[in-house]
Amino acid sequence: MATASRAFPARVVLLDLDGTLVDTAPDLAAAANHVLRKLGREPAAMPVIRGFIGNGVRELVRRALSLTRVPTEAELDDAMVDFGAYYAAHLTDHSRVYPGAAETLRALKDQGRHVVCITNKAGAFTEPLLDTLGLRPHFDLVLSGDSLPRKKPDPLPLTHAAAYFDVSPAAALLVGDSRNDTEAARAAGMPVACVTYGYNGDEPVAALRPDALLDNLLELLDILEHAPQARDFGKV
Repeated sequence: MATASRAFPARVVLLDLDGTLVDTAPDLAAAANHVLRKLGREPAAMPVIRGFIGNGVRELVRRALSLTRVPTEAELDDAMVDFGAYYAAHLTDHSRVYPGAAETLRALKDQGRHVVCITNKAGAFTEPLLDTLGLRPHFDLVLSGDSLPRKKPDPLPLTHAAAYFDVSPAAALLVGDSRNDTEAARAAGMPVACVTYGYNGDEPVAALRPDALLDNLLELLDILEHAPQARDFGKV
């Protein structure tokens, strides 16, 4: 059941990818463990890898390698080549769209809202993932971790998306699952809703004090103001 401090105009809805729209942890873990095994190291358990998701795959691989020994940048570069090749080939072996996610995206578009995917995942993985899972047509804009000079928790991707559609950050809404999302939203002056099922390590997402909590993405529709002509609104 959704809990929210108020209803949100959300002329633009920005949605995180990993842990919010798609459960990508199984394939990310498989790629990380492929690298570990190739280096003769013990694979990491799924809950451990889940805790590393959210800051881009380079940081994920760094943290996975650091379970045994902190890698040099050169070692990390080499590991990233192996990770990238494996992950690209197994991008959606086990990744699945969360229940209610596709229906929510369709409803947001039907309501006339602008819909943005905003992720720290590299574009080389983001676009094929969205295409393969059939989600790409739902988005008016996709911002990956390497689309702009800075990524979440920096507010730049959020303010960029708001400016792109000529609305103020306060008239948009970010939906995510982690501290990166709440910190980026606070810095941007944008309200933020968090799903309770995503990737936030061992920290309960409620502890981040988002403006709304969602147990299922469909609950997002219950906390939005009615906006039948959202695409016609100017900056608010």
